[in-house]
Amino acid sequence: MNEGLKAVARTIATIVVTPQLASYRLRAAVIGKDRALEGSTQALALVPGLLGQYLRRAFLAHVIDYCAPTAVIGFGTLLSQTGCRIDDHVYIGPRCHLGLVHLEKDVLLAAGVHIPSGPYTHGTDPSSPIREQSGEPRLIRIGAGAWIGSNAVVLADVGRDTIVGAGAVVTRPLPDAVVAAGVPARVVRHRNDARSLLA
Repeated sequence: MNEGLKAVARTIATIVVTPQLASYRLRAAVIGKDRALEGSTQALALVPGLLGQYLRRAFLAHVIDYCAPTAVIGFGTLLSQTGCRIDDHVYIGPRCHLGLVHLEKDVLLAAGVHIPSGPYTHGTDPSSPIREQSGEPRLIRIGAGAWIGSNAVVLADVGRDTIVGAGAVVTRPLPDAVVAAGVPARVVRHRNDARSLLA
């Protein structure tokens, strides 16, 4: 699709989501922006195909910190924090769950990736139920060009051009240009040296 047609499609998508934006603003005034965002992304997550991608992007461009016009947000993806940033040419695969995250340029998320708002979204004091304890949300940064494999859980920053293997659980920050895998994730090699295996 050429750039002119894409611009027209983005404009039409913005018009189509106007009622959803109005609903979001009303609910945000009553229940808060983040809870309203969850409900709206649940509804928009169900629209399949290219139409769904355009509608989700048009909606998010008006309610989160930033959503680039070139981003792709797949079917079934849910967002829970309006402080989220999605930069240019980011691809978010189907059924991802995103909290407070900054996805830098050219990040690829495979299907089912979970990036909650850091490792301390809930308290852990045994003297009261966890649901009653406030957490400490933290912005997680996924560096430009990183690729996160299917069903990975990311609780810490990921460096630029780093690959996180499918099913990995990232509990500590990962440097630039490495491959990490496992539970918890550890660096298995540098991307510029295919033969390098690190302990």
